[in-house]
Amino acid sequence: MPAAAHRRRALVALPLVLTCVAGCGGTTRSTASAPPAATSGYPVTVDNCGTSVTLHAPPTRIVTIKSSTLELALALGLQHRIVGTAFRDGPVPARWARAAAGLRVISDGVPGEEAVLKLRPDLVFAGWESNLTAQSAGDRSGLAKLGVQTYVAPSACEEPQYQPHPMTFEVLWKQIEEAGRVFGVPGRAEALVARQRRALASVTPSTSGDTALWYSSGSKTPFVGAGIGAPNMIMKAAGLKNIAGNVPKTWTSMGWESIIAKDPDVIVLVDASWNTAQSKIRRLEDNPATARMTAVRRHRFVTVAFPASEAGVRNVAAVRSVVQQLRTLDER
Repeated sequence: MPAAAHRRRALVALPLVLTCVAGCGGTTRSTASAPPAATSGYPVTVDNCGTSVTLHAPPTRIVTIKSSTLELALALGLQHRIVGTAFRDGPVPARWARAAAGLRVISDGVPGEEAVLKLRPDLVFAGWESNLTAQSAGDRSGLAKLGVQTYVAPSACEEPQYQPHPMTFEVLWKQIEEAGRVFGVPGRAEALVARQRRALASVTPSTSGDTALWYSSGSKTPFVGAGIGAPNMIMKAAGLKNIAGNVPKTWTSMGWESIIAKDPDVIVLVDASWNTAQSKIRRLEDNPATARMTAVRRHRFVTVAFPASEAGVRNVAAVRSVVQQLRTLDER
């Protein structure tokens, strides 16, 4: 997501179509012609961003790339299967910190194929489709030939036909349940979704009708949350009206003149180590044109941690946090 201006462009995808196909041929770790013995619930075949992936058993040696995939794996209790992680966008939340302790970090950014293969994974769980290329962690077809399956977070497929339009919590929860089937823990996934449903239902959104800008990155041309991705989903659930909500994209560039003309009541700032919320506040306050905006004059800023700005298990908590910050602003 907003790693767009900093690192990469994040996109969202439609829920994967998952079917269990009895007697599928092929293996994930062997070139033998006969399929392995059946495991309960397997084989599982998914159409993942247009790539057909078949698993004959739960993956036991997983490499995660991006915080969104690591945190979902931890939320599903898969920490003992993770042999390496890479490209974390920030600290793991406290509720998963103990599970993440001791995990091997192989790269601060996207790892190279050699570094991935050294860990002998049977599956690479990638946060973006662009993590799996010949120039990054390895081409999907090439890895498959080496016995390494790949699974991209369904919210990050690049082709339009795989992108949710728009992203909703129902879509997100279906994706979590699908991941549970892929990893062989469907009961855990269903329980996680049930907890998230209850948590979201307990949040009372703002009724102020405030308009908002989701400001991720960029100075000359801001990169903002548009109308069909996780940022819009979070803002809508919190009771905010996205000033870029009519743009049918996950993220978009938006000129300062347009932003100033719309004069949002609130600015949601994505906080990342490489582009902090505070640095964006200084930029807004130091520029005479943006300093006149209502949200800047009244210092009506709320923040969302970068990992929570991508579709994933942090989104419900992000809604709760935004609502709480709005309440604090209204009480000043």
